[in-house]
Amino acid sequence: MAPKNEPKIKVVAENRRGRFDYEILDTFEAGIQLTGTEVKSLRAAKATIAESYAGPNGEEFFLFNCNIPEYLQANRFNHEPKRPRRLLLHKKEIGRLIGAVQRDGLTVVPLKLYFNEQGRAKLQIALARGKKLHDKRDTEKKRDWQRDQARILRDRG
Repeated sequence: MAPKNEPKIKVVAENRRGRFDYEILDTFEAGIQLTGTEVKSLRAAKATIAESYAGPNGEEFFLFNCNIPEYLQANRFNHEPKRPRRLLLHKKEIGRLIGAVQRDGLTVVPLKLYFNEQGRAKLQIALARGKKLHDKRDTEKKRDWQRDQARILRDRG
């Protein structure tokens, strides 16, 4: 059987706490407006999106508090590491996200920063609702049980 042609994406940064702290309702793929030194720093896989969040600023959506460190080989043309970066989305998607954030009280959480097949930097964002403490405990119990179940099945042979 021939191997599947899976998309060749290079993950730069992942927000693992995002799926634990939030209930993911819908996901979107957004482009990011970056400068040249930011792209070079991302290609070196040096970025963190763990504390970052996305939000509206007028009629546009921005990614705040994302840390892309300065590119060491660049001199005076370097970028500011934690500047707000504009997300490139369709107008309908922006309207839907702004409406959900303002009307329903949902949050837009970045999940993954990666380069797609064409080599463009993309950000996977999710429309999410915060989990309560008991929901987090249930998630942890399910994950532990799946781990134990896999261990039992593996030991049986």
